[in-house]
Amino acid sequence: MNTKSQVRYKVAEAARLAGISPSTVRLWESQGLLVPDRSATGHRQYSADDIARLKRISWYRVERGLNPAAIREALESEDHSADNPETSAASSIGRRLRSLRNAAGKTLEQVARNVGVASSTLSTLERTSHGVSFKTLHDLAKYYGTTVSRLSGEETEGATTVVRSGEWHSWPNTSPGVTVQLLAEGPRMMDCHRFVLAPGATSEGAYRHEGEEFMHVLSGRLEIFLEPDQLFDLGPGDSLYFESSRYHSWRNRHDGETVLLWINTPPTF
Repeated sequence: MNTKSQVRYKVAEAARLAGISPSTVRLWESQGLLVPDRSATGHRQYSADDIARLKRISWYRVERGLNPAAIREALESEDHSADNPETSAASSIGRRLRSLRNAAGKTLEQVARNVGVASSTLSTLERTSHGVSFKTLHDLAKYYGTTVSRLSGEETEGATTVVRSGEWHSWPNTSPGVTVQLLAEGPRMMDCHRFVLAPGATSEGAYRHEGEEFMHVLSGRLEIFLEPDQLFDLGPGDSLYFESSRYHSWRNRHDGETVLLWINTPPTF
C-alpha cells in the first residue's frame, strides 16, 4: 500500500500545501467540491489526493474563472474519464448511484430533496463514494429499489465457498468509521458481514427493510435501538436477533473498535 496516501493533514496544513487559505478550503467544502475524511473525534483530515483536488479546484477558479457548479461539473468529468484513478472500485457505489439516477431521469436536486439530503452531499457521493451516513446510503438504495449490498458490488464477487481469515473483501468506505467485510461472496440467500466500527461510529439515524437479522459481538460494545422502545447494550459474546422491518439504529459506544458479525436474510440490506 502507498504510504504517502495514508498521510493526513489538518486544514491549515492542507491549505498551505494547496496554496490557499483555510477559509477557502472550508468554503469549497461547504459548496460540495471536497469532502475530507474525519477523525474519530470529528476533526477534518486531508489526504494527498484531497490536496491535489484543492489545487485543481483553484486552477479552475483562477485560470478558467468557473463558478462552483461549473467546477463541480468539470471535476465530475475528470473523475469519470478513462485514465482517472477514481474510476476504480473505490468509487463504484458513486458510479452506480449516478447510473441509477440517470436511468430514472432525475436531477441531483430532485433525488436529494426526495431522500432528504443536500444536493452537494449527493454530488460528492456520486463522485467519490464517500461522505454520507449509513442511514442515508440505505435510504438511497431504497429510493432506487435496490439494496446497499448490491450498490457495494457484493453480488459481483465470485461465489467463493471458503473465505480465509484476513482475506475479506470490503465495501467501499462510504460512511465514516464503518468498515464492512464480506464473509460470504456472490449472490446468496444471506448477507453475511463482518462490521468493524471505529470509536463513535454510528448509523446516524434509524432505517428498516424486509427480512430478519442476527448480530454477534466479537469485541467492543454496540448500542442498538429497536423502535418503538427497546435499547440494547451488547458486549463481547452477546447476540441479538430481530425483524429487519423494525426501525433500528446503532452506535459504537466503546473507546476502541467494535467488531461484530452481522447477518441479514433474505439479502435485503
